[in-house]
Amino acid sequence: MSFAWAKPYEPKTGLGRWFDERLPLPRLVYGAIGGGYPVPRNLNYWWNFGVAAGIFLTVQIVTGIVLAMHYYASADGAFNSIEHIMRDVNAGWWLRYAHMNGASFFFIVVYVHIFRGLFYGSYKAPRELVWMLGLVIYLLMMATAFMGYVLPWGQMSYWGAQVITGFFSAFPVVGEPIRVWLLGGYAPDQAALTRFFSLHYLLPFVIAAVTVLHIWALHIPGSNNPTGVDVKTEKDTLPFHPFYTAKDGWFAGALLFAYCVLTFFAPNYLGHPDNYIPANPLATPAHIVPEWYFWPFYAILRSFTVDVIIPAKLWGVTAMFGSILLLFFLPWLDKSPVRSGSYRPVFKRFFGLLILDVLVLGYVGGAPITPLNIALGQLATAYYFAHFLIILPLVSKFETPLPLPSSISESVLHGEKAEAAPIGQTKPAN
Repeated sequence: MSFAWAKPYEPKTGLGRWFDERLPLPRLVYGAIGGGYPVPRNLNYWWNFGVAAGIFLTVQIVTGIVLAMHYYASADGAFNSIEHIMRDVNAGWWLRYAHMNGASFFFIVVYVHIFRGLFYGSYKAPRELVWMLGLVIYLLMMATAFMGYVLPWGQMSYWGAQVITGFFSAFPVVGEPIRVWLLGGYAPDQAALTRFFSLHYLLPFVIAAVTVLHIWALHIPGSNNPTGVDVKTEKDTLPFHPFYTAKDGWFAGALLFAYCVLTFFAPNYLGHPDNYIPANPLATPAHIVPEWYFWPFYAILRSFTVDVIIPAKLWGVTAMFGSILLLFFLPWLDKSPVRSGSYRPVFKRFFGLLILDVLVLGYVGGAPITPLNIALGQLATAYYFAHFLIILPLVSKFETPLPLPSSISESVLHGEKAEAAPIGQTKPAN
């Protein structure tokens, strides 16, 4: 798309022109996130969480690199090296807490980013690949977070590794060899800690690379917007800079302020006290739970308690992985021609139930195992899969959407006539 206000990049100095002729990196950045990138003018604050995710990825990489300089990946010394970082390294306590709570904030903003995409139909054509690359980033985040949770080598770290890797043993024939291969032995020990540390260090850079692909794929069709209507005229858009850089900037500042409040005043609030006890293979914690951002999936895993044709453990592991994998098929499960949930009254109600269902799963995943919690988790798990496999296809087939605005500018300017020339390359609105 080309617009009158989207001026081409022009270096201001002789050095800039020399550099641009040989390596046009500033030109690339200008076209990607500067004044040369047109963005729908009606993006609301839910769109700020994508940039926030990039900020917290940067925080994790920077703090992780510094922490790795002081960490000792040894079954005998890992726990003591964490104590050394906390007590003896200059600002080590801050680095460790910033990294630990940064992971939680990273998941918070990504979860909001995912649910925003679910509500506004950002998985629909022509953005299917953008959505799938985002899910790949999420899966890499989960793997990175799990391996990072093992590194302190406390009680919850050790037994978390024991339980999570034990999932693979549920698969017949190949499961146990995969588990032994992951751990480097039959139980978490030195080999497991070494390979988890190396992968935990490597995967954030893989996430960064996939993020670049995610942004690249987004720039081809352009950003979705709250109406779900395609860009038609120049009046429908604004340059990313300075309008959205300013909007993203102050929002990121507010979010970082909340992050700093948690890091400085309640740094252990989202952690588990058992992880401040050194790992002991002979003492099992009374209540083994993963980090809070895995609780919904842990609840799905625990919801299968009866062997039906195949063992209950295999059902649970399959459902846990399937709960994420089915999101890859959303572009084909939801066939509604309308993208935005704002114009889908029935979908909006079921979307609210989905949010409530995920919150219930999160509660059950972190709660002790009781008959009531198991029954609650089973009901919530059944609804989760029913929402995507049954309810969403039926709603998209039978729902009557509300009338859509004829253009983005009409929805923003309350019916004022858009005078700019139409853009021939864009598709008609859904």
